Amino acid sequence: MDDFDIPIFKITYELYKEFYSYRNNVKKQDRHTLWQRCENITLDVLENLLWASQLSKAEKLPVLEKISIKLNFLRVFLRLCKEVKVIDANKYIKWQETVDEIGRQLGGWIRSTKSVK
Repeated sequence: MDDFDIPIFKITYELYKEFYSYRNNVKKQDRHTLWQRCENITLDVLENLLWASQLSKAEKLPVLEKISIKLNFLRVFLRLCKEVKVIDANKYIKWQETVDEIGRQLGGWIRSTKSVK
């Protein structure tokens, strides 16, 4: 199986590309703090998704749970970005929907991994 064909990986990959392309629209004071955290968390999620895809069923669960925690951080930081006006409400809604979709797919992966044990 090609790891890059995993739907959750594709969505996360595209989300990072959107964050990256939006970076220059973020004020410098925010770009190197809150915005950078959002980008880094997204890269962490991407990295851990690839890692989880390579692990045995028994080893996957802790990594998937770590990804879930990272997604929760991203949700909070995106909301903070909206509230301090780093991003507008439309960007927030669009990206929050994407993060929610990643969360739904991750939840399914976690459930299927738990049922294998």
